[in-house]
Amino acid sequence: SWGDYFNTLLHGFGVNVPAWLTTGYRTTLLSSDPAIHGLLASAPHIAGIPIVVHVPAFAIVMLITWLLLLGARESATANNVMVVIKLIALSLFIVVGATHLSAANYHPFTPNGFRGIHQGAAIVFFAYIGFDAISTAAEETRNPQRNLPIGILGGLAICTLIYVIVGAVLTGMVPYRELAVADPLARALQLAGFARVGGLVALGATVSMAAVLLVFQYGQPRIFFAMARDGLLPQWAARVSPKTHVPYVTTVVTGVFVALWSLIGDAGETYDLTNIGTLFAFMLVSVGVLVLRYKEPDRPRPFRVPFVWPVAVLSAAGCLFIMKGLPDVAWRRYGYWLAMGLILYFAYGFHHSRIRGRQGQA
Repeated sequence: SWGDYFNTLLHGFGVNVPAWLTTGYRTTLLSSDPAIHGLLASAPHIAGIPIVVHVPAFAIVMLITWLLLLGARESATANNVMVVIKLIALSLFIVVGATHLSAANYHPFTPNGFRGIHQGAAIVFFAYIGFDAISTAAEETRNPQRNLPIGILGGLAICTLIYVIVGAVLTGMVPYRELAVADPLARALQLAGFARVGGLVALGATVSMAAVLLVFQYGQPRIFFAMARDGLLPQWAARVSPKTHVPYVTTVVTGVFVALWSLIGDAGETYDLTNIGTLFAFMLVSVGVLVLRYKEPDRPRPFRVPFVWPVAVLSAAGCLFIMKGLPDVAWRRYGYWLAMGLILYFAYGFHHSRIRGRQGQA
């Protein structure tokens, strides 16, 4: 996670932040590591409550929220800079790591069998979240009919290639059991004897992973904005800054919520809940594309999914299959969130939906 790479970077400069300031409260409750779980007793207490919070995570979320409020152009410029740094860091890791590969580390190739691959895919899916956020920038994109499909499909293809190469180098450098840490790239380089390069990669990861956070926080406020404009949320959520043209209300609300959760939350819990929610949304989109193609076959479409019947069905089935690899607790928590969303919809959105109103008039 970003916080762990940030801690690795600080350690490289000889700065040691107390663990109770760089660990979420939920992490201490769920961790099987005695040192982490023991923070509940060793951390300062106020009124009997242990103060265990992830201050760096809170700080980076608030910083990104401020950056997003500056405007789409400024956010895009910052994102481009961070992506360049990310590519440099990954290229450095690949070049250096490729000189220290061992064929023995690839055997057995699937130590946990297909079940391990299935569960791993459900977790690693988190790394792909973000390409869909491109669609939320449609109103701020020149020629979106042409550029959005290229951006989504091209970005997905490039990222997949990079992930495969990095994964192959990473697992070839050190035994996979050594990679059960939050900063595996830096850890692998350190174990291979490239401590300085590991520090540079940690620096690059700290900067570049902020770009991932920026993309996440860029998309969600615009989804809330679109929902408010369609009447599914109160109209105050559709307010836009006249100067920066940013949906500032939803940007602030999203930033504050994410920042507060990052103070106390656990990364594993967050990944699982994010994955299952996103996969469910993708499954609905796949079904929706199929239904819309059937109900409105003559509707103008700048981009048409080829072979829509097999592609949409396989896409929906694939999302459901990956979701099955997530733990039962993730399903229960998602059920709670889904129930809350349905209550909100039927209590407010159902009665104020502009799309529903237009359909009723038709």
